[in-house]
Amino acid sequence: MTITYDDVKHVIPQVEWATFAEDIEAIERLKVEHNAVILAHNYMTPEVFLGVADIRGDSLALAREAQRVDADTIVLAGVHFMAETAKVLNPAKRVLLPDLRSGCSLAESITASDVAALREAHPGVPVVTYVNTSAEVKAASDITCTSGNAVQVIESLGTDKVIMIPDQYLARNIAARTGVEVITHPGACEVHERFTPLDIVQIRHDNPGVTVLAHPECPPEVVAEADYAGSTADMQAYVDRERPSRVALITECSMSDNVAADHPDIDFVRPCNLCPHMKRNTLRAIRTALETGTHEITVDPALAAGARRAIERMLAVPMDPK
Repeated sequence: MTITYDDVKHVIPQVEWATFAEDIEAIERLKVEHNAVILAHNYMTPEVFLGVADIRGDSLALAREAQRVDADTIVLAGVHFMAETAKVLNPAKRVLLPDLRSGCSLAESITASDVAALREAHPGVPVVTYVNTSAEVKAASDITCTSGNAVQVIESLGTDKVIMIPDQYLARNIAARTGVEVITHPGACEVHERFTPLDIVQIRHDNPGVTVLAHPECPPEVVAEADYAGSTADMQAYVDRERPSRVALITECSMSDNVAADHPDIDFVRPCNLCPHMKRNTLRAIRTALETGTHEITVDPALAAGARRAIERMLAVPMDPK
């Protein structure tokens, strides 16, 4: 069903919507012509997330849904490692990334050689790798995780020590929740590491009664100041369930706009740290990808097999009901 302006009028000004209409119409037509679906991460801007996406969610949801799509072409409105993951799980499908510059500071912080060095330094310790990594790094790991299932993944291993890479803050936050000793790597998300405890203090001072939800890629000191910490999907679920009158989502900017679309009655405080990589996935870039078949993502079959093993092991871990 094609979205109308009434569906997004409280998050997108009408003058902006008018500039999006032509691209949205063209994208909907191209999806039919090419039997394509668009997978959009929660950090996409509303005109993409609400306007043309067929499947929306955090990295865990996109990883799961990538296996279920009935389409010849997947357009990944996100970043490079997400497109690689979609390709690994769907080797027979064409996977397009609208802009090859859509990278990730976490994925770029670690290599397979780093994983080998960690294994040598800590023999026998399982390697849990965040999905925000390249296929090469996933293939060198035992199992992947996301911020939404990291606790369940680590607990499923039945060990008192793990190597968790590459996000040092996520690893420390998960260690605090599980009691498992976590060996870390000095990677960080360039968006979340910029938040500070003083930011939370200021938000509370300026917005009495606000409920603060933080992403676990934030430093532990920030998470400690929040009322709740969870993945973007967890944040969405919290707002849906608890319906706070005023809320601040301590994560990438567009998340607030996308959640607000379902909750016009809630006051969203918007502390804003943008991900420049996510924002490269414009409507025009998505339209061009469908028109020209760019940019197609490929993964070496040998690497794909190892990465698939680690991802599928993650997907087999039962999730706690929300």
